[in-house]
Amino acid sequence: MEIACLDLEGVLVPEIWISFAEKTGIEGLKATTRDIPDYDVLMQQRLGLLNEHNLGLQEIQEVIATLSPMEGALEFVDWLRERFQVVILSDTFYEFAQPLMRQLRWPTLLCHRLEVAEDGRIVNYKLRQTDPKRSSVKAFHSLNYRCIAAGDSYNDTTMLSEAEAGILFRAPQRVIDEFPQFPAVTTFDQLKAEFVKASNRDLSL
Repeated sequence: MEIACLDLEGVLVPEIWISFAEKTGIEGLKATTRDIPDYDVLMQQRLGLLNEHNLGLQEIQEVIATLSPMEGALEFVDWLRERFQVVILSDTFYEFAQPLMRQLRWPTLLCHRLEVAEDGRIVNYKLRQTDPKRSSVKAFHSLNYRCIAAGDSYNDTTMLSEAEAGILFRAPQRVIDEFPQFPAVTTFDQLKAEFVKASNRDLSL
């Protein structure tokens, strides 16, 4: 059997922190794992900016409630589910993702948790584990699953490397240049074609 492992933000849904930055006008919150490969450095920067501007979970959730999956994303996930087991491997947080998962018809999501104070301030975050995307693919391998993975950022590249096939989807040029071993595509039709190419099965139904 094969598992399709997908990143969430930038692949299926808009980048939550960028959307929040645009709403609040805080430029520093536009940084993502496309820009800062070290996730802890990135999150400490985000938490510092939230604290500085007295913003908490409620304000972020209000912005998330206005977001929808990217055009074609739901149809792509439905196409995958008919042919693969589908797992979303993301560095987002369960406290953020629920409204978006509902719109994607609840695919399996493995991500992280936030530590939130009683007044709604986000005081810290808890990683599910170190290098969680690569570790998840390794775990699927231990269950004799073959993995095909797609993502767009630096934090996806260990997952793509660990999988039998890795695909960059709408990645920034610097990531494409640094990881030329992965095919890079920009449309969901092209992404489907890469999954078909990478699979060891006939995916026609």
